Amino acid sequence: MDYEKLGLKMGIEIHQQLNSEHKLFCPCKTELVDDEFDELIQRKLRPTQSELGEIDRAALQESLRGLNFKYENFAKHTCLVENDDEPPHSLNEEALDICITIACLMNMHIVDEFHTMRKQVIDGSNTGGFQRTGMVATDGYLDTPYGRVVIESLGLEEDAARRVETKDGFTEFRLDRLGIPLAEITTDPSMHHPDQVREVAYMLGQILRSTNVKRGLGTIRQDLNISIAEGARVEIKGVQDLDLMAEIVNREVTRQLALIDIKKELEARNAEVLEEIHDLDELLEDTESKILKSAETIKAVVLKGYDGLIGREVQPGRRFGTEIASYAKKRGVAGIFHSDELPAYGITQDEVDKVTEFLNIGDDDAFIIVAHDEDIAISALEEVKRRANLGLEGVVEETRKALDDGNTEYMRPLPTANRMYLETDIPLFKITSDRIEPIANNLPELPDVKQARIIEEYKLSEDLATQLVKRQEADMFEAVLADVDVDATPVASLLAYDLREIKREGHDVNVLTLDHFKGIFTLLADGKIAKDSVRKLAVETIKTPDVDIAEIAEKNNLTMMSEEDVHNIISEIVANNEGMVKERQMGAMGPLMGMCMKQLKGKADGGLVNKIVREEIQKLI
Repeated sequence: MDYEKLGLKMGIEIHQQLNSEHKLFCPCKTELVDDEFDELIQRKLRPTQSELGEIDRAALQESLRGLNFKYENFAKHTCLVENDDEPPHSLNEEALDICITIACLMNMHIVDEFHTMRKQVIDGSNTGGFQRTGMVATDGYLDTPYGRVVIESLGLEEDAARRVETKDGFTEFRLDRLGIPLAEITTDPSMHHPDQVREVAYMLGQILRSTNVKRGLGTIRQDLNISIAEGARVEIKGVQDLDLMAEIVNREVTRQLALIDIKKELEARNAEVLEEIHDLDELLEDTESKILKSAETIKAVVLKGYDGLIGREVQPGRRFGTEIASYAKKRGVAGIFHSDELPAYGITQDEVDKVTEFLNIGDDDAFIIVAHDEDIAISALEEVKRRANLGLEGVVEETRKALDDGNTEYMRPLPTANRMYLETDIPLFKITSDRIEPIANNLPELPDVKQARIIEEYKLSEDLATQLVKRQEADMFEAVLADVDVDATPVASLLAYDLREIKREGHDVNVLTLDHFKGIFTLLADGKIAKDSVRKLAVETIKTPDVDIAEIAEKNNLTMMSEEDVHNIISEIVANNEGMVKERQMGAMGPLMGMCMKQLKGKADGGLVNKIVREEIQKLI
């Protein structure tokens, strides 16, 4: 594609959980829990007017779904603030300082005062119907291989509640995640190539990983804003895979181009969406379609001039009809039937002909059928008409969800400024130079820089250095080597790889402290344990973390033998296998090494064993 000719513009938003001790406006811990909930709260949320008396279109559409919500509350892990039964507490200054660090790393201007705002969200993810948010910094930049990208803003806000399930008319959420501090980074729409947006996302991720942020699945969420010259801005939520970003951009451009073509064709046909909703119950009362037979009612609308366009592909495997169906599904139906795909789903050609005649369908016309309960069917067809009419506008401003294959699907209209209003329960917080300067003068090392330095300074392999930085173990690695004169490789191997395997075995690696690691590697440096015993000693230390490391090594028979004892054992083994040595000469080296290592059980250094075995064989031959 010629992205320049198409006028492709992209921006990115990143939401990153911060690893502060407490939530943003209450003293609860920032930890997700698997406990059974203690209380279930039931709520129904409604949109409110802005200070100018207007209602946000996204909030209005959510309210029309008529959803009810339940919230799982935990006596030990959540409080009245998450329940929206108590005013918020004061701002979490630890979270603010993390955001200031991020802002400094992105060359941003930090605001003088942090003002908390309410952002109206009534999809159930916030018990009060709004999310608390505020601006920390503006007007930053990143220099990338594709040029400079402007960082428009850095916000600090609350994370939403965790969605559990939807059933029996209720959507259920857990309140453990609600209120965890989030940093929200927003770039300007100055990116013009799919590979550039991936590069910027990677660079922002590197900056975030150098600060005190949470790691793991669900702790970072990335959204893309995409438009082309003849299209409109579309926000794509939940882009998780960096490698999929370019494909998502390409497929969104493809979708917008297809919708533009459909618009032009509709205009050429003088297309029109007729208002009347028709009842097909009597007409199809003898249908053999299981879907139609099981429904309370069957209803349809006529789309004049839409024939052949509803079935037109807009993304791989998705058609304009899929776009229309996504709107209808927000009213509770499983899907729609349109004339471009019939006969199908048990609906016969004869039944299609009957409907075509009944609805007076012309050559260029189409119809859409919905089968469901009366109220839901009518509500869904109102959405069908609305989305079909929007086809006459081409590309619609909306929020969409990223799918695993690179496609996207409709979530809700793009929100407007009408959803923001001042939070009156929280006073403004002044950000002074006395707070900023100590942070700005002690900024963390960016991951790529740290990795390169570790490779050079400690002579580590690129793989080990990469894993240390990626798993945030580089600081521990350097702290150990600052006090213990030991080879860097076994330290890096334990921290980068062994700890992960030990954790998978069910051990709590978090109990291991810097003192534990120093103790383990001091024994290695002093020749009191072998390299092969490091992992085992770490496991045993986890089991008894309050016991002295040397005592743990002795108790578990991990201490090294003296060189004299090792020599005696090896001499005896070689002598007992003199016949094999005489027959195989140095070829006996492998089998004898295996016998010796088995006998020594890791209590001797492999290099020393190799040396003595070789010497003993040479004596015999």
